[in-house]
Amino acid sequence: MNYILVISPICSEMQNPELRDRDQVVAGSVLVYGGTTEGRIAVQVLEEAGRTFYYSTRTDSQEVTLHHGTRLVGVMTHKEKITFCENHDIRLVIDATHPFAEHIHESIVRLVSELEIPLIRFDRKSINQSLNVCWIDSYASFVQEIKLLEMQSQKTVVLSLCGVSAVKELHTLESVANVHYRILNTPASKEKALADGADESHLYDSQEELEPLLERLRPDIIVIKESGSSGGFQQKVEAALRIGCKVYAIKRPDYHAVLSRFRIPKSCYQIVNGPYGLRRATEKLFPNFFELKSGLTTGTYATVAAIGACRRLLQLDEAPIASVKVVIPNGESLSVPIYDGEDESGKVYCMCIKDSGDDPDVTNGLEVCAYVEVDATAKGQPDDIAIDGGVGVGIITLPGFDTLPGEPAINKVPQQMIRQNLRLLTDEPLRVTISVPRGEEIAGRTFNPRLGIKGGISIVGVSGIIKPFSKEGFLNSIRKCMHVARATDCDHVVINSGAKSERYVKAFYPHLPSQVFVEYGNFIGDTIKMAADEGFTKLSLGIMLGKAVKLAAGHLDTHSKHSTMDKAFIASMMVEARCGKEVLEALDKIKLARELWKIMPQSDVQNFVNVVRRYCLLYCEPLAPDCEVELLLIDNDGRIW
Repeated sequence: MNYILVISPICSEMQNPELRDRDQVVAGSVLVYGGTTEGRIAVQVLEEAGRTFYYSTRTDSQEVTLHHGTRLVGVMTHKEKITFCENHDIRLVIDATHPFAEHIHESIVRLVSELEIPLIRFDRKSINQSLNVCWIDSYASFVQEIKLLEMQSQKTVVLSLCGVSAVKELHTLESVANVHYRILNTPASKEKALADGADESHLYDSQEELEPLLERLRPDIIVIKESGSSGGFQQKVEAALRIGCKVYAIKRPDYHAVLSRFRIPKSCYQIVNGPYGLRRATEKLFPNFFELKSGLTTGTYATVAAIGACRRLLQLDEAPIASVKVVIPNGESLSVPIYDGEDESGKVYCMCIKDSGDDPDVTNGLEVCAYVEVDATAKGQPDDIAIDGGVGVGIITLPGFDTLPGEPAINKVPQQMIRQNLRLLTDEPLRVTISVPRGEEIAGRTFNPRLGIKGGISIVGVSGIIKPFSKEGFLNSIRKCMHVARATDCDHVVINSGAKSERYVKAFYPHLPSQVFVEYGNFIGDTIKMAADEGFTKLSLGIMLGKAVKLAAGHLDTHSKHSTMDKAFIASMMVEARCGKEVLEALDKIKLARELWKIMPQSDVQNFVNVVRRYCLLYCEPLAPDCEVELLLIDNDGRIW
């Protein structure tokens, strides 16, 4: 065999008995072919399952952190791959290799075809082909086109950004052009380039910044592969266009063609382009790999219904379609089922069935519907698209939300999603009406009545995805992150509630390694105890005011199921901070803790922050007696107090 099995050094430490028992109950594993940014993301997604998987790369040059995964380094023959999959009970293969690694794609598809194993292709996000670029199908097409160019008195200068593999394909142009190559600065790459006919003086290190190289060479033409957003394609093109270069881009190979050649049934593969799509595809093709199933937000389903209704309006599909692609806020696209419906007046609309996964969500199973029409009166609205709330969508009655009182409770991000996705289909002015037939009935079981949202549910969602976590699963995830943070040999850990607060605390501590920023969700107390157990000497707690006032009241788990905003306690802290009478009166009218920043005069803020911090530390410091605990209170604008 010509591959190496590398077992992660912390795998055995971190596999707790409960997770090992689950591995015994749920048979099978996953094999990932990586070595790319997508491969690294795949590892992060699969680690959430707490299950054994295998990560295969050609070399050991890529750094990747594995807890439950096992690293495979090297190249297997086809027979060795078959044996490996059979011996390790591989139930799913993920191809996260480079978009232009055609021979690897073919070998992977051949493998799953013979073993009848489902396949996920983790591709890169597509590039907008409206860029000012000449799109070509292959190196041969490029060579032919350059040779047909009318030659000037001097040879055309061509710079290839396609790596060392391009040398063999392009060196035949030397008779009509000076061809330069940007390649990896490794002995193997240089040796291959020279063997394939490159002039050593025409080789450049791919780690060198591109813009200085362009200024120095001033090439007439650049040739580049359409390697996707994670390959920096757009930035390279823009740099070339700024100096007046003509850019030729080679389209990425068609993965579907390989699947068709091996006759892989559509039910046995999925193509995704982001972490959420990868998780959902894994849940579908290997149902028991993740203990809990993810879901989608009402904002995503409203967008999907709007896309379906708009496609129907524009007659973009010859026959009824069962699903549409939706772009979620991180830029990846997901395929979601849709259905046609008809109201009592005979008006046809599109709808989705809300699937919250294994998250305990009262909106699970609701119909989310959309009706779209061309409407000239929508001009002047953002993107010339008006978004209305129909039956079952609540109405905002109080200030303090993304939308104003009197408007439908459709949050800012879902509105942006609807507009972004519909603008991919048409430039017409549109009016979109979102409705949830049972929304008013269900709203009574949500927090909407307390928040002054009347008549229905809210259309919400920041990421577009619902990631379910049991408490045990979430705490195991935090514990793993703490292990990784400690492995950096940094004595300082920074804990935060989620992506938003993490962005602010990372900016506050830019010198710290990214691994020491750990998300606690709602489990502040448990996370502090874990940090203490790991032996950190300093802990910084990044927290927004909504969670801070709960923590100050002694709630170490800030989930809304276990704690709510205690206005009486907040009032007592205001009195202690010597806030004015008008602030105490304003407190009665607010619905959300974040509104405290708005009602409090600037002269009172620091005193109030000091009181909140003191109470929070009163509960946090005893959990980590040998650790310096720092509280970073984050306001609505991201400022840290």
